Amino acid sequence: MLKSLTTTLLAATLVAGSAMAVAAQDYTLRATANSNENDEDYDGLIVFKNYVEQASNGAIAVEIFMGTQLCSTGAECIEGVSEGSIDINISTSGGVAGIFPYVQVLDLPYLMSDDRVAERVLSGDFMRTLRDKALEDSGGTVRLMTIGNTGGWRNFANTERQVQTPGDLEGLKMRSIVADLPVQLVEALGASATPIPWPELFTSLQTGVVEGTANGITDIMGMKFPDAGLQYLTLDGHSYMGALWWMNNDRFMEMPPELRRVVLDGFYALQQATFASPKRKSIQAYEDFVAGGGDIYVPSPEQKAAFAEAAAPVQDWFRENVDGGSEMLDALLAAVEEAEAELAAEYEMDMN
Repeated sequence: MLKSLTTTLLAATLVAGSAMAVAAQDYTLRATANSNENDEDYDGLIVFKNYVEQASNGAIAVEIFMGTQLCSTGAECIEGVSEGSIDINISTSGGVAGIFPYVQVLDLPYLMSDDRVAERVLSGDFMRTLRDKALEDSGGTVRLMTIGNTGGWRNFANTERQVQTPGDLEGLKMRSIVADLPVQLVEALGASATPIPWPELFTSLQTGVVEGTANGITDIMGMKFPDAGLQYLTLDGHSYMGALWWMNNDRFMEMPPELRRVVLDGFYALQQATFASPKRKSIQAYEDFVAGGGDIYVPSPEQKAAFAEAAAPVQDWFRENVDGGSEMLDALLAAVEEAEAELAAEYEMDMN
């Protein structure tokens, strides 16, 4: 019995010593998002910070920098991640299109039909395909950790008229982000595309430089675009507003495996928080939009199919003009097909 007790105590001492060795390692992760504390990005970071600091028993600390404290553009922020001055950063696909052009596959319209499809696709092997490609192209310095959401779904909104079909967009001066793919989409639908930086959009709507935009409702209300004349909103849901969360790969890999797992679980918690946050926040945002005189139109399935047909040439453009585009589009289409099949089987089981 004494020998057994001695062995047990020795094992406990070794485990405790191992835990102390991990806890003694001090990892401080500097995370930044070019948004504010009312944004889904901040919700995700708070969940990440809370989880990682607790699950690591204090071995990892997370410092959050909102806005432009550490960097001001998507390219600048990713450069900071690559160099190691920033440990974690979130970007939209358009924000890093100049560095990883193929991530714009997330902006291709009408490929994912709803939240359940999008969330399953972005939680699976498709994310790993993007991760491996970005790691290769960054020389092993920038690692994609997860893909969440930053604002729900993009919908067309304008100051002039209700839009029910693609033809109703014809001639409208629509704002696009400063990237090629959104310009292609707007022009495929018959509108006139004007690239406008995000901070200039309110004034551009107010002065008539542009007459419309494609954004989620939380962004529309958060930026007070109805005060600039934005009145008509069409819930065509043409693209899921994916949020790409990047980390310095050396910083991640230098951690022991048990802490790397904590970080991965932290990003899972972050992803789930950003999936949920826009759903909740959009309820009040839609109510406020209508209360302020806004007009919301929901296209019929036939009308939505017409939008998808009109936008189909954008896929061909993406394959032909974006480096790595054809490979990444095939990967996304396969992931969507798999997700839809899985969900169809689950509906069949759960509804009967």
